[in-house]
Amino acid sequence: MTERPLRKFRLTGLVLLLLLAFLLDVSTGTVSIPMKDILKILFAPSTADPTSRFIVNAIRLPKACTALLAGCGLSVGGLQMQTLFRNPLADPSILGITAGASLGVAAVMLAGGSMATLFAIKELGVTGSWLIVVAACLGAGGIMLLVLALSRRLRDNVMMLIVGIMIGSLTLALISIWQYFSSPEEVKEFLLWNFGSLGGVTGLQLSILATVVVIGLAAAWMSSKMLDALLLGVDYARSMGLSPGRARTIIICSTSVLAGSITAFCGPIGFIGIAVPHIARFVFNTASHRILIPACCLIGTTLLLLCDSFAQFPGSQTVLPINIITSIIGAPLVIVLLLRQTTAHPW
Repeated sequence: MTERPLRKFRLTGLVLLLLLAFLLDVSTGTVSIPMKDILKILFAPSTADPTSRFIVNAIRLPKACTALLAGCGLSVGGLQMQTLFRNPLADPSILGITAGASLGVAAVMLAGGSMATLFAIKELGVTGSWLIVVAACLGAGGIMLLVLALSRRLRDNVMMLIVGIMIGSLTLALISIWQYFSSPEEVKEFLLWNFGSLGGVTGLQLSILATVVVIGLAAAWMSSKMLDALLLGVDYARSMGLSPGRARTIIICSTSVLAGSITAFCGPIGFIGIAVPHIARFVFNTASHRILIPACCLIGTTLLLLCDSFAQFPGSQTVLPINIITSIIGAPLVIVLLLRQTTAHPW
C-alpha cells in the first residue's frame, strides 16, 4: 500500500476510534447507563428513559463536546508552538498564556478575601461562572499582548522562547505570592480549579467556546503553508517570500486564542499540547501541516475523551481531575513512541 492510501486508511481509523471514544465518554459516569440506552437517547430520544435522557443531554453530551473542542485546540496549539520554536517540548503554555489565564482567575479567587472564594462565586450562579471566564480571558489576553509587543523587538525565535518561559515563570510567581498570603480555603478552591475540568461548560458558554476554537483552528489551517516554511528555517521562509515576523504574529495570536479560551472555560489542561503532535507525526510520518493539523484534531480529541472516560468510573462517585489522567496516559505513550521512532525530528 502506497503512502497516500495508507494515510487515508489511518485517517478513517482515527475517525472510527473518535466515534467509539465519544460514545464511551457519554456512557461513562457516576450513573451507569447501558450503551443501548445511550444509542436510543442519541438517535431515538422519544423512546428513551426520561431520567437517562436528562443526564446525557444536560451533563454528558456538553462535557463530551467540550472535550472535542479542548482536544482540538490544545493539540493544534501545541503543534504550532513546536513548529514555530522548532522545539519538541513546546506547547500552548510556553508563551505564558495559560499562566496568564490562571493569574486572572487567581486575582478573582485569592486577591479579594473570603468573598472572592470559588464557593462565593458559585453562589452567584451564572454570573459567577462568567466572572471566572472573563477573568481568565483578561489574564490570557494581557499576556498575549505583552508577548506580541516583545515579539516585534525580538527577531530570533529562540530568544522569543526564552522570553515566553520567563513571562510564564514570573506570572506563576505572582500566583504563588497570592497563594502564600491567602487562607487555606481559598487556596484549596483555586487548586481545584487549577486541576482542570471538562464539566460545567454548557449553553451559551459552550457556544462561545466553540466559536472561538473554530476561529483559532481556521487561523491555524490558513497558516499551514507558513508553518511548513518556518519548519525549514527562517532563511528558507524569507526566500519563499514569507515575512517571519508577520507569520509569527499570526501563529502566536492563533495559539493564544485557542489556549486562552480553553483555559478560561476548562481550567489548565496539561500534556495534550505536548503529546499529541508527536503522536500525529509518528502515525502519519509527515511534516506537512495540511495533514498534521486535522490529525492532531482527531488524535487530541480521542485522547482527551478517553482520559475523561478513565477519570470517572461507572457507579463510582469519585471523579479524578483531568490533568492527572492526561499525564498518566500521555507521558508513557509519548515515551514509547519516541523510543520506537527511527527518523529524526524535522527540527
